[in-house]
Amino acid sequence: MKKIIQTGEAPAAVGPYSQAVAINGTLYISGQIPLDPGTGKIVGGGIGEQTEQVMNNIGNILRSAGYGFSDVVKSTCLLADMADFREMNEVYARYYPENQPARAAYAVTALPLGALVEIETIAAR
Repeated sequence: MKKIIQTGEAPAAVGPYSQAVAINGTLYISGQIPLDPGTGKIVGGGIGEQTEQVMNNIGNILRSAGYGFSDVVKSTCLLADMADFREMNEVYARYYPENQPARAAYAVTALPLGALVEIETIAAR
């Protein structure tokens, strides 16, 4: 049975979608941009700070659904500028010190609200 996941510890959806959906032992987390859940605004700083906020948002959604970063099996990273890949990757790597998930990374024309990075995540048990 499909369960909608919603937590105040991550930004509310900015469109007609859920923060995450759990079904059959798998958690699908919608793309997270670097919104501060308290202010609803993009965090200041560059790609490092924005990636950190995205990963914090993902972590909060994982925890609210009873998962952790060790359960993540796939991530898709979207970057406004592929020149930011190295710095994004350094922050991302801290959350997956071992047994890293599968991943794809793409440069895109633009991201919502002028974000530099968006990451969607799939976790499973």
